[in-house]
Parts: sequence; structure tokens; C-alpha cells
Amino acid sequence: MKRLICLIIFFACFFCRIALAEEISLTIDEAINMALRDNRDILLKAEDVNKSKAKIQEAKSSLYPSLTLTSAWSRNNGYYSKDFSSFNYQVGAKQYLYKGGETINTIKYNEHLLDANQAILDKTKLEAILNVKKSFYTLLLSNQYTEVNKAILKNTKSHLEYLDARYQKGIASESEILQVKSSLESVKQAYENSLNQGDSSQALLNNYMYLDKDVKIIPEGELSYTEEEIVFDQGLLYALGKRPEIKQYDGQIKASEKAIDVAKSDNRPSVYASWDYYNRTHAALGTGKNQNDNNIIGITFSWPVFDGWATKSKIEQAVVDLKEARILKEKAASDIALDFKNAYIGLKNAIVKIDATESDLKVYDYNLKSAREKFKQGIVSSLGLDDALLKQSISGFNRDSAVYDYIIAKSNLDKAMGGVQ
Repeated sequence: MKRLICLIIFFACFFCRIALAEEISLTIDEAINMALRDNRDILLKAEDVNKSKAKIQEAKSSLYPSLTLTSAWSRNNGYYSKDFSSFNYQVGAKQYLYKGGETINTIKYNEHLLDANQAILDKTKLEAILNVKKSFYTLLLSNQYTEVNKAILKNTKSHLEYLDARYQKGIASESEILQVKSSLESVKQAYENSLNQGDSSQALLNNYMYLDKDVKIIPEGELSYTEEEIVFDQGLLYALGKRPEIKQYDGQIKASEKAIDVAKSDNRPSVYASWDYYNRTHAALGTGKNQNDNNIIGITFSWPVFDGWATKSKIEQAVVDLKEARILKEKAASDIALDFKNAYIGLKNAIVKIDATESDLKVYDYNLKSAREKFKQGIVSSLGLDDALLKQSISGFNRDSAVYDYIIAKSNLDKAMGGVQ
């Protein structure tokens, strides 16, 4: 009985596991949307943006008055002739009129950091989109590659069967049989490699989309392109103006400038107005209550004369941060220019490659059409027709492979220019 229960549990788990290994069909837009929604790096950067917004609100709190309430109860025993208890409370309000520019500069500092963190978030999104595009189209091409190798394997087996039949009749030699068998083994290996490549592409796409490893994605769509003309100089200027890295370092430079002003405020005077209300009540045993209250209104002026050069050190640190931010912006501009140039050249090379493969495809399309007509006339055998069809399929795959290179190059260029135009 126990063994039966164990078997039932085992098969239940097994079929549940099969059910979980689902297949989902996705277009490239659907894949990108899912990846952006679940990407952990994007979620973390989004929280940094939320934190920066909270920092701004924290800095703005200095613009409003603060209110403090303090209360205390105490009991005095054995010190006076009669024991008594007392209750005290104090209400205080304080409003800064001037803090040496610290408040407004701190607000501006955090606003510029928000811009920098928003740019980092945009950069993370661009990288995620590029990764999904590359892995999606790689999987699409891998599936086609597997089908082509499957067709080559089938064709090679047909040739071996045909040659073996001729060998049995004494028309073909044994060396021809051995050559085809050797080719068959190579084709089998290529087919297995294509299957493994497809699995690898599937795993990579699942990883970028944060899907379970057992989920199989069926990419919908085809490898197609629309040629776009991009002027190099205009594209580079556009990239330098829109890339998130430039916006990030612009924000950090402005934040560093405000950090210097914040540090300078430590050596400036501050002025605040205050109001304090005090209430004290004594309750002695056997006597009535006696209550005293008073309030104080004042304006306080404070100017730190000497702080051991602490402010000077803070200013120097802020100046160093500003210099570093400017250097990083210059470096980012150089990297962007190189990134754009490489993507631009890759796109041009891909266009040339597409033109060459399309010319070849026209030749094999014509040969296939001619083979079909000859097959109808009985001039070409079914194996000959299959050869023509296979050559046309391989040529078509080569054209799709060139289109794939174009799509990847265009995706790289979109990312280099700061996003899809």
C-alpha cells in the first residue's frame, strides 16, 4: 500500500513538472515589455529614483517650521516637609530665516542627483532592451539554422540510400559510399550542434526575461529589415545629446557644484526665530494645585567663527568630486563616439552583405524554378529536385543570417544613439 502511494506521488510530481514546462509564443515587443517589467536591475534603479525623490522632500522640510512638544512628570518624596508631584510640559516652535544658503542648495543638489539616477535607469533600460533583442533574434535564427541542418541531414541520407542502391547494382564504387557516409557523420554533428545552439539561445533569452528555465519561448516574427539612411555627423551629435550617460554626468556635475555651495554654507551665519511655551504644575499632598506658565519669543543669530578648517576640507572634497564628474563626462563622450562609429560601420557592412546574399538567392530561386519544370517533364529526379530545394533553403538562410546581422547592428546603433528614434 505504501509503495502504491509513493508511485502515485511520483507520477503526480512528474506530470506536474511536465505541465510547468510550458510553451509561450512572444513577439519582440511582448518580450521587451516582459523583460522591462521583471528586470531586477531596472527595479533596483527605479528604487534609487524613488529614494532621490524622498531626499528632495527631506531637504524641503527645512523650509517649514519645526514644532516640538516635551512633557515630564516627577514625584518628590522626603525632601520637603510635604511630598508633592509635578507635571511639566514645553511647546517649542522654530523657523529658520536664513541658513547660509544650505537649504536651497541642498534641494537643488538632490534634484540634480535625481536627474542623474533617472539617466542611470534609462541606461539600464536601453541595455536590457538590447540584450533581449539580441537573444530573441538569435533564438529565431537558431531555430532556422536547426531546420536547415535537419533538411541537409535528410538530403544526405537520401543520397546515401540512392548511392547504396547503385552500389548494389555495381554502378557506384565503395569509395563513393564511404565519402557520403563520412559526410553524413559531419552533417549529424552539425545538426546536434545546431540543437545545442538553440538550447543555449533559449536559456539566454529566459535569463534576460527572468523566466523559469523550463519555459520554452516560441519567437514570433521573421527576420526582415527596412533600410534606413543615417548621416554620420548628425547621428553622432544626436547621440551625444541624448545618451543617458551624458545626462547622468550632467546631473552629477550640477550636483557637485551645489555640493560646493552646501559646504560653503557651514561658514556662513544662520538666523532663526523661535517661540517656547513652558507650563509647570505642582500638586502637594493636602494642598491645592499651583500652576506657572510663561512663553519666550526670540530671534537667534549664529555665525561660526572657526571650525578647525572642517568647512575648508569639505569644500576641497566637493571640488574634487566636481573635477571627477567632468573628467567622466569627457570620457563618456569619447566612448559614445567610438560606440556610435562601430555600430554605424557594422550597419553599413550588414547592408552590403544583404545585397550580396540576395543576389545569390535570386540565382537559386531561378535554379529551383527550373528544376521544378524539369521534374514535371521527367528530366530531373525527385532527389535532384530536393537538391535544388535544399540549395535554395541554404541560400535563403544565408540571406536571413545577413538580415540578422543588420538587425543586431541596427539595435546596437539605436542603443548608441540613446534609444529607438
